[in-house]
Amino acid sequence: MRVGDRLLLALAPVLGGWAVALLTRTLRVEVVDAGHVNGLWERRTPVIYAVWHGRILILPAIYGKSRKVHVMASRHRDGELVARFLRSFGFESVRGSTTRGGSLALRRLAKFLRNGTEVAVAPDGPRGPREVAQPGVIALAKLTGAPIVPVTVSASRSWRLKSWDAFVIPKPFARVLVSFGAPIFVPPLADRSEQENLRKELEASLREITWRADLLVNVA
Repeated sequence: MRVGDRLLLALAPVLGGWAVALLTRTLRVEVVDAGHVNGLWERRTPVIYAVWHGRILILPAIYGKSRKVHVMASRHRDGELVARFLRSFGFESVRGSTTRGGSLALRRLAKFLRNGTEVAVAPDGPRGPREVAQPGVIALAKLTGAPIVPVTVSASRSWRLKSWDAFVIPKPFARVLVSFGAPIFVPPLADRSEQENLRKELEASLREITWRADLLVNVA
């Protein structure tokens, strides 16, 4: 590994974590529809959070100190940057993706769920298509019995990167909504047709709560 690459891996996550933590302190964060998840939290039920790839930035800063969550990160170099960034907020990563190392990563996530640890997955990651749920999260829920909880983030003012996921970066002092959807349970004996229907349900739920959150904050 070149010296420049080592410096990038060492410094970028630290600086990025510091910048996001500082940004988050300026935001007016509100949580809506928390009733969908409060009961699961009270019962300490292991949960699979599903969030679109483009909406993940500030969730670790908001929940990193209060919840122990494992997140899937790709095996590529950018995945290593993400893993180190997440670690700065107390989240741990499992390396893999839907295209490389995904099967092993899902088995590791399943093990954490069985041990009572929450996990988070971007069902349209790591490369898209944008806001199209891939079947891996449904397979994980079927394997473990853990409920899938859709979650999204919206900001009244933000920058949107020209990336495949239209990555959202809230602007300082923006109003931010964190919104939860109703839990989705996948029966252990669900066949392919039922799994596909539940995948579509997850996709529709994430799109709906994201649209509603954007509407509530009057996205500019």
